[in-house]
Amino acid sequence: MSSPSSHGHDHYHDHHHHDHDHHHDYDHDHGGPKVRARPAGLRIGVALLLVLVMAATACFVQVRVGEATVITRFGNPSRVLIEPGLAWRWPVPFETAVPVDLRLRTTSSGLQDVGTRDGLRIIVQAYIAWQVAPDPQSIQLFMRAVQNQPDEAARQIRTLVGSALETTASGFELADLVNVDASRVRIDAFEQRLLEQIEHQLINTYGVRVVQVGIERLTLPKVTLDATVDRMRAERETIATERTAEGKRKAAEIQSAAERDARILQADANVKAAQIQAQSQVEAAQVYGKAYSGAPELYTLLRSLDTLSSVINPGTRLVLRTDAAPFRALVDGPALPAGAAREQQ
Repeated sequence: MSSPSSHGHDHYHDHHHHDHDHHHDYDHDHGGPKVRARPAGLRIGVALLLVLVMAATACFVQVRVGEATVITRFGNPSRVLIEPGLAWRWPVPFETAVPVDLRLRTTSSGLQDVGTRDGLRIIVQAYIAWQVAPDPQSIQLFMRAVQNQPDEAARQIRTLVGSALETTASGFELADLVNVDASRVRIDAFEQRLLEQIEHQLINTYGVRVVQVGIERLTLPKVTLDATVDRMRAERETIATERTAEGKRKAAEIQSAAERDARILQADANVKAAQIQAQSQVEAAQVYGKAYSGAPELYTLLRSLDTLSSVINPGTRLVLRTDAAPFRALVDGPALPAGAAREQQ
């Protein structure tokens, strides 16, 4: 048994359901076809718009910085895009966009055993900085040569540099590459010659532009090292011999100049001594003359004493008469003047 409230609820629900069904039928009978036609057209328009957007998107290609894009038509390159930005193309499968890396790369040759012009062996390793040249012809050449594979290009460049090192080293002596005298080292010339060996072949064969070439390692094997040490020792000995000879030559020149100067000085001294001696003799003669004129007996005594001092030395022994000159002066003493003698008498 249901309560009135429950019955009322059920009646309301049934009436509402009846009204809903009646309203649905009314829309179905009178306005249903128009209401469904409008959403279907909207969906078709949106779908067409999406198709157009996708088609437009498929027709545009983005060229990134540091890259070039090659547009191929049915597999054959038709044009090259270099400037960064958006560009137009036909959608796949008519045209395809292939990116080509234009960034700078570095490849090492590895250690290479090469021979110098003087027949010695060296171990050298070079590096090369390269990039695909940013022009359409070089980019297409790079794609044909290595199928747009930078690793394959690096492998072939490594082989080419190894061969170029052998050719370049044959034009230099070991002393041009390894030397204690920095002014004789020609590493710059070696690198320039190596660059000339490879740059034209790389640009013409692979479309690759060489930015820089350098020697990153250079060593000597044991045989070459021993030969180098011997050569350096011989050079040092040669230099020492040359410097010793130069020193002896300069010493001889200095000694000869000193002896010449000594002879000149001695000659000048002898001349001056002779002049002084002559002058002294003149002055002595004048003194003697004055002494003789003033006191003849004193002059005679002094001359006798001078004669004795020049004849007799500490080792001289003479046996002479004491009454003979000049010893008579020792016995008689100095003679008195005439007036004094008369007074004494």
